[in-house]
Amino acid sequence: VISCRPDTSLEEVARTMDSKDVSALVVVNEAGDVVGVISRTDLVNTRFVEPYMKHWRGMTAEHLMSRPVISVSPETPVSEAANILRQKQIHRLVVVETDGQRLLPVGILSVTDLAKNIDGR
Repeated sequence: VISCRPDTSLEEVARTMDSKDVSALVVVNEAGDVVGVISRTDLVNTRFVEPYMKHWRGMTAEHLMSRPVISVSPETPVSEAANILRQKQIHRLVVVETDGQRLLPVGILSVTDLAKNIDGR
């Protein structure tokens, strides 16, 4: 899972997304627990929309990340995950394993992932 910390600058978030060719990063705290998600759309909407434009360079992932994190386990059926995406009107779910109170990211499931496999492959 490609991730960043809450204090990562938006410039670094954008560079990471570009270099890793991903549309979102999972935001994790020092312990590695999921605390948010930040998407390329979040960056674009903030970079080119007032009043954020003039403050963009000083902003961090924590300013833009979506929270609370909507997640599923690796065992969640695809149909259930698809229903969550539809009901919550979101584009991705963080796949997490739980360890007590901890949420450890193991993947991201996106609408695009589901669309690529719509024929049952």
